[in-house]
Amino acid sequence: MCVQCQASSRFSRRRFIALGASAIAACQVAAPAFAQAPAAPPPNAIPPEEALKRIMDGNGRYVANTTMIKDFSVGRTARAAAQYPIAAILSCADSRLAPELTFDQGPGELFVVRLAGNFVNDDGLASLEYGVKFLGVPLVMVLGHSGCGAVAATIKVVEENVTLPGSLPDLVNSIKPAILAAQAKKPANLLAEATAENVRYNVNKLTSSNAILGPLVKEGRVKVVGGIYDIATGSVSLL
Repeated sequence: MCVQCQASSRFSRRRFIALGASAIAACQVAAPAFAQAPAAPPPNAIPPEEALKRIMDGNGRYVANTTMIKDFSVGRTARAAAQYPIAAILSCADSRLAPELTFDQGPGELFVVRLAGNFVNDDGLASLEYGVKFLGVPLVMVLGHSGCGAVAATIKVVEENVTLPGSLPDLVNSIKPAILAAQAKKPANLLAEATAENVRYNVNKLTSSNAILGPLVKEGRVKVVGGIYDIATGSVSLL
């Protein structure tokens, strides 16, 4: 090979190596920038007021028998990967009250905690804290209902000094403050007023909790509201 050809060959190799190094460096600079691109916000990253409107609009559809949720198989694959509930509902365990139906919401939309009397205990509080802290739930509703048997039983214990069996006295002790508050108002319908007072008492208990919920409420990131479900009409009234 002639000297000129050898020089040209060496130059071509050096140029090829230099261009390759430049390309690698460019990729190394671009890669971190690409990796740091902000992720899309989760579907439930909405203001608490919007979440409240969505579930109350859903209740309106339920009352009018014009519900939108009919095919519960839609989205099963996506829900297997993650959940993004827009609201947490602390409701009574009464079989006539079904929160997903009441608010016309599909699977994955509501994070529901249920027990007779819809009151806050340690386990329920932990569940609600999990919902707002790790699932990003922006709204919590304490949902009582008309003709609540747990509230009626507590009224009977308070007024007639009845003793209930098993663990039921623990339930009574949790609801008793609401009964006493309602009695002080001397209402025409003690059961209805006690049911409302029980909801208000537990809303206050959640908003004043110190660990997780209370601070998030103060920051405006989470809202806690109370409601009463009328079994006869299906309508939810906010307190």
